[in-house]
Amino acid sequence: MTDTLDEPQTLADGAEDAPAYPVKRTCPYRMPPGYEELREKGPISRVTLWNGRTAWLVTGNDLGRRLFPDARLSSDVLDPRFPLLAPRIEAQRQQAAAPPLVGVDDPVHARQRRMVLPSFGIRQINALRPEIQKYADGLLDTMLAKGPGVTVDLLTEYALPMPSAVICMLLGVPYEDHHYFDERSRHVLSSSGEEQAAQAQQAFTEILAYLDDLIVRKQAEPGDTLLDELIARQLEEGKVDRQELAMIATVLLVSGHETTSNMIALSTMALLADPDQLAALRADESLMPRAVDELMRFSSIGDMLMRVAKEDIEIEGHLIRAGDGVILSTMLMNRDPGAFERPDELDIRRPAGRHVAFGYGIHQCIGQNLARAEMEIALATLFRRVPTLKLAVPAEQVPVNAPFVLQGVSELPVTW
Repeated sequence: MTDTLDEPQTLADGAEDAPAYPVKRTCPYRMPPGYEELREKGPISRVTLWNGRTAWLVTGNDLGRRLFPDARLSSDVLDPRFPLLAPRIEAQRQQAAAPPLVGVDDPVHARQRRMVLPSFGIRQINALRPEIQKYADGLLDTMLAKGPGVTVDLLTEYALPMPSAVICMLLGVPYEDHHYFDERSRHVLSSSGEEQAAQAQQAFTEILAYLDDLIVRKQAEPGDTLLDELIARQLEEGKVDRQELAMIATVLLVSGHETTSNMIALSTMALLADPDQLAALRADESLMPRAVDELMRFSSIGDMLMRVAKEDIEIEGHLIRAGDGVILSTMLMNRDPGAFERPDELDIRRPAGRHVAFGYGIHQCIGQNLARAEMEIALATLFRRVPTLKLAVPAEQVPVNAPFVLQGVSELPVTW
């Protein structure tokens, strides 16, 4: 597939020295090959995308934190100049409906964010912790009942169903339907290659249709969940139509469990690979909040956040022209030696600081409080209840997701 832009590329000098991007990770939680060279070029350089377009790649922490909130950079995925990292994203864009929250700018973004943000506050999430703990314990009861010495996929047995159940509970989606959207969510976020673009788009369309139907059912039989509240306060008061509400629910449902499930899996791998860090965490569970913050920095699963310049931007001796694509690499920003000492080392005692694993600025992740709570409970419970947990295969044999948008693994074989 080729780019459909008619206008010439605006990146000129030095564009011939623009390596292919994104880069496949050989280890799902470490920097992929070539990232050190990109870091050395920093804080901003050029890369070449799958469709031949050239874009700016931001790698410096300070520069990224200046650009994230810059209103001259747009998240509008319907802009034909918006940088695309995979054919499936092109297919989704051709649907001509921007994904709410993540693919729109203010004032639309601000309106949508205000609709859902109160449900993800610290107090609201802390109230969910007992239920999250019940899900974690129940899943481990089932897993451990299979007996020691067996091999199980921790992703499907634990890391995925726990956050899936929680976001279903929060939104008001019947958990008995989770198999329907768990598989489809993975296609939406992790499908790669042009041949899978249609599959990803079909999966998104099917989840959207499911949630649209659920909204209709909830209008007839109201409940007390987030989706019910949005129906009562937004839909029925005419502040949003059903299509937009279904889209918002789809974004929350898909992102609300795929991201966290991958972080639980990658955090487990990273800690098993570092016995000293794991031993310190087991000895003092009060370190868990700080450890989760560090694991988010270390793994940076949402590595590539895309923008398009709406105006010329002069910064760090470079001219980003209107229409240029800009990619903010959260992993490289989180591995910036100017912002972090020993940035490539996992240190669960590292003070919380300037990491951007949840993004930065107006588009910072709405669900970060929920994600932190789920990770803290999932990891603490796992390592407390399964003290002999280990990988069932060499780490290099764990299958790594394709390098498009969301980093992770497709399975995590473990035993104990």
